[in-house]
Amino acid sequence: MTYDFCVIGGGIVGLATALKILESWPGASLLLLEKESALGCHQTGHNSGVIHSGIYYKPDSLKARLCRLGADETKAFCAEHAIPFETCGKLLVATDAPEEKRMDALYARSVENKIPVDRLDAAELRRREPHIVGVGALLVEATGIVDFRLICEAMGKVIRAKGGEILLGTAATAIREEPDAVSVSSGERSWSARRLVACAGLQSDRIARLAGLAIGHEIVPFRGEYYRLSSAKNGIIRHLIYPIPDPNLPFLGIHLTRTIDGGITVGPNAVLGLAREGYRKFSFDARDVLSFVSFPGFWKAIARHLKSGATEMANSLIKSRYLAECRKYCPELTLADMEPMEAGIRAQAVMRDGSFIQDFLLIESPRMLHVCNAPSPAATSALPIGRMIADKVVQ
Repeated sequence: MTYDFCVIGGGIVGLATALKILESWPGASLLLLEKESALGCHQTGHNSGVIHSGIYYKPDSLKARLCRLGADETKAFCAEHAIPFETCGKLLVATDAPEEKRMDALYARSVENKIPVDRLDAAELRRREPHIVGVGALLVEATGIVDFRLICEAMGKVIRAKGGEILLGTAATAIREEPDAVSVSSGERSWSARRLVACAGLQSDRIARLAGLAIGHEIVPFRGEYYRLSSAKNGIIRHLIYPIPDPNLPFLGIHLTRTIDGGITVGPNAVLGLAREGYRKFSFDARDVLSFVSFPGFWKAIARHLKSGATEMANSLIKSRYLAECRKYCPELTLADMEPMEAGIRAQAVMRDGSFIQDFLLIESPRMLHVCNAPSPAATSALPIGRMIADKVVQ
């Protein structure tokens, strides 16, 4: 049998793509391959659970457009499938004059992105969040929280109900594109499909090379390390509490995030990971390390971000330094409040010149489409991303 479509990857982007393909072509035959024993095991299942608004992103960029659409569609999907979510809002807190200036620029960007935002002075911030301090803040009401793993489970059920097949514990070990089909193997098993879509996340560059594509980037893993606050602190905030991002740094910074189960997390930082799928502290995979240290763009990226990288590493190794970042806007936190939890890992695509790819990167061939970079807010944006991909491959 030759399937109409094969999707590699059972994270939220792969699942959303399969779902939108089946919506676009009712009755199409579709096979989804996932190497793990469950759906959403990696980036999807280790993120902060935030439904983002899109305030940060360059106006009219693909990330900005997809995030705005995705926030609404994610909430609608949750409502349809009885998945708990909450639109709790987010406060971006400025703690000093330089951050306040950056806050003004971010407010201007929110206007360009057509995202409703309220400006709060220090007194109003304190009234809304008695445990948070700052010189001012931006309130983004549309931001929400959810467990994206539950969304993955629901998507899987819908895909199966529409006739799609999902094979778990099935890693692609060979991919060959031919004039009329693409063959995919997993060990001794093999399948054929007229079109293939790869949404492989942390392994996306390897899957692209396995398929014979010439690519100019490398996936470098960055660990986002979190702490969970002790249950006694569960009521310390009403909104999500974020810092004002520094445009010179590639990551957002440490924030306080409410979770849909009632807890609060602190994080993440951003430190170089020594294993693409190693979530425990000090996880190491020789193949993964050799892969990025042999890529020239990695060393250029390290040189470019040496100072911030050293700061992040110090904060990772010294818990009191990590705490100090949190205490800038929540001064009552103590070391005893911070309990360990599993890290997340971001698949950062790095070019040969050392630059980070910040937007979505899709690489196409006659019968394949590879999602080679799907940065945050990919979970929020998954449904419109899936529709965009479906529009490209359903012909």
